[in-house]
Amino acid sequence: MLVTIHRIDKTLPLPRHETAGAVAFDLMVRETITIAPDEIVAVPVNIIVATPPGYMFMIAARSSLARKKRLVLPNAVGVIDQDYCGPNDEVHVQLWNIGKEPSTVERGERIAQAMFVKIERAEWSEIEKIDGESRGGFGSTGGYVSSN
Repeated sequence: MLVTIHRIDKTLPLPRHETAGAVAFDLMVRETITIAPDEIVAVPVNIIVATPPGYMFMIAARSSLARKKRLVLPNAVGVIDQDYCGPNDEVHVQLWNIGKEPSTVERGERIAQAMFVKIERAEWSEIEKIDGESRGGFGSTGGYVSSN
């Protein structure tokens, strides 16, 4: 897939898949930022991406981010829409410091991973009643035990 991308700072490399089997590519911090405990900061990752039609650009945390830096993505996953690609639409990653000390992300540090995910737009066909059996709510297949 050929994707149009613009780097804000050309001295930082383009995102890349780090191994042949990697499904996501890493995003790097454009500027060093220190995040205070319990603070959420939108960190710039140096790119504007023209997501191809029929895809979404999805951002997820790197597996080591919480363990090494005590940083998490507050919304768990980031979704970048196809029409977020104007000249001022640099991609940012929200980071939340869940630690008790300030945490610094350094310029050029890999802080998140991203991928293109094929999507379909839904068209609704509304009906008055759904047929079938209700299966229950959270944990109804046996994986969740209520403490109540």
